[in-house]
This record gives sequence, structure tokens and C-alpha cells, in this order.
Amino acid sequence: MNTASTRSTDPKSSPRAYLALGFGILALGFSAIFVRSADAPGTMTAFYRMAIGSILMLLPFVGQVRREPITTAKGAIWLSILGGIFFGLDLTFWTTGIVMSGATIPTLMANTAPLWVGLGAWLIFQEKQRLNFWIGLLVALLGATVILGQDFSRAANFGMGGVFGLLAAVFYGAYYLVTQCARAHVRTLPYFWITTTSSATFLLVINLIRGYSFVQYSRSTFLNFLAIGLIVQVFGWLAVNYAQGYISAPLVSATLLAQPVLTAFIAWVLLGEVFTIWQIVGGFGVIAGVYIVHRSRASSVQIHQ
Repeated sequence: MNTASTRSTDPKSSPRAYLALGFGILALGFSAIFVRSADAPGTMTAFYRMAIGSILMLLPFVGQVRREPITTAKGAIWLSILGGIFFGLDLTFWTTGIVMSGATIPTLMANTAPLWVGLGAWLIFQEKQRLNFWIGLLVALLGATVILGQDFSRAANFGMGGVFGLLAAVFYGAYYLVTQCARAHVRTLPYFWITTTSSATFLLVINLIRGYSFVQYSRSTFLNFLAIGLIVQVFGWLAVNYAQGYISAPLVSATLLAQPVLTAFIAWVLLGEVFTIWQIVGGFGVIAGVYIVHRSRASSVQIHQ
């Protein structure tokens, strides 16, 4: 039985679903703010986000596995682990970019993931793409070029935050393509927990290699760790997943495009981030291009973070 289609027939659930979607977008909008506000390396914030998510979802995961033991092939489990590693790489580049150059630009660049999903599906799975996909790809890349050009001309770090955001998008696209394969054999909660745990493990290794401290941080930084793990990784994603059970996927995907705009607004208010007119124009170009790509594809990738 298709649970999503069954749920969507319940008119009473619709207001709750839209409230959940609104909360999910707000939670994801704050994700980059928590990273930027924490006085810690980006990969350390990412580790605590995934580790807290893994710990909090352990009991629900065990409960479901007891009710419905995992009987899938080992290959699907390994795919789930690989998905977690790709997500860990995504978080590594995204959070590092935020620490380097602010919350907004890396987050906007990371939200070009649907472009790389479409290209990956075209190259790997020989999925035919419509003309609108290539138009959207061109529009988004032109917008990204404008933003990166501005960053390279005015930033002390030569705009590497935006570059790291693009790299994050590539790995998030890889995560999504792996997810498409693995989710055909693994249920939602087990997949969520396996990928979260493997991502936390990957980030643990990265931070150990870099020699970062796991404990020598201020109280406010630990509160940021807790907030990003609890509000974003657990409640935010659960709210979005709940909304997807009642609201059509194209509407959810289009609505989630507001997330980088929300991040930019919050960063302007709370962090004092300012943008040039060309960055704003380029940002709208990226969002417009990603929206066109979403509309051109039958299945849409979720927005980043």
C-alpha cells in the first residue's frame, strides 16, 4: 500500500502538513546560521549534527527493526553506508565554506544539487532530459558564475566559500542518486539511521585526522551543536518527510526553494551579512534555474540541508 497516496486523501491532515512543511523550511533555513554561529570548525559542527541525530533516532530505529527485521540484500546496506559517506562529504565542504565566507553563498551554491542529479542521471543511467532541463541548467550556471565572479573579485579568500558550496552540491547529488537505488530495498527509517550513522562516523574520522578537539568549546557553541542536531537533523527533516506524505512532491520541492532565500534573510538580520546587487541577481538566477530543472524532471531532489 502506498502510504503517501493514502494519507493525501485525508483532508484533515492538510493543515498539519503545511504547518510541518513551514517548520521544516524554517529549521533548514537556520542550519547554516547554526554552523556560522558555532565557534568551531565546520566539520566539527557537522559531526555533532549527525551524531546527535543518530543517537536520538536509535530507539525508533531499533523499534522498527524489531517489528520489521531488515531482510534486504547486503548490497543495499552497503549502498546506504555509501550514501552516508557522500552526505558526510557534502557537509564537509558546505560547513567549511560557511566558516570561510558566510552562511548565504555556500548554501545557495549547495542548492544547485538538482543540476548535478540530473547530469548524473543522464550520464550514469542514460535518463533522457527535456529541453527545459538544459535551459534551467544554463540559467543556474550563469547565476552561479555571476556570484563566483563577484566573490573572486572582492573576497580575501578568493570566493572559496562559493566553490566549496558547489562541491557540496556535487556530493549531495551523488548522495541522492545512491539514495534512489538504496531506497528501493531499504525502508525510510532504517535508511535514515544508517546514512546518518555512517555520515557521523565519516566525520568523526575527518576530525580525528585534522586533530580537532571534540570538547574544548564554549557553552554557546555546544548549544549550537545541540540545536543543529535536534532542530535541523531530527525535527526539520522529519517535518519535511511528514509533509511529503500529504503534499505533492512538485509543490514541496518548489516551496523548499525558499530555504536559501530564508537563510540569506536570517543571515542579514542576525549575522550582518550584506550582498552586492550582482550577488542578488546571480542568486535569483540560480534559484530560477533550479526551479526550471525541478519542473523538467518527473522526480525532484530535495533541497539541500
